[in-house]
Amino acid sequence: MIVAFSISPTSADETGSVTEAVAAAVRVVRESRLPHETNAMFTNIEGEWDEVMAVVKRAVDVVAEVSPRVGLVLKADIRPGYEGQLTAKVERIEEALGGQ
Repeated sequence: MIVAFSISPTSADETGSVTEAVAAAVRVVRESRLPHETNAMFTNIEGEWDEVMAVVKRAVDVVAEVSPRVGLVLKADIRPGYEGQLTAKVERIEEALGGQ
């Protein structure tokens, strides 16, 4: 499965910045060693249901350490038996575009 998720602290720590809280969440994803990518809007992560959801929960938990309220947006592509789709989906689109 692939999960795209975004975590938003509703308040920041004493410094007034949410950057460190979001960086802590991304650090959790990177330390998981699951295939992932982060862009301006979401972090995408690929793996089995239990392992992906455990990473998302840990990421929410680290943000909750500095914010009394946390927003989570999550979208999942659940397709048992498929791996490597984080990059394969993009490659299929690029192929269809024919280098445009």
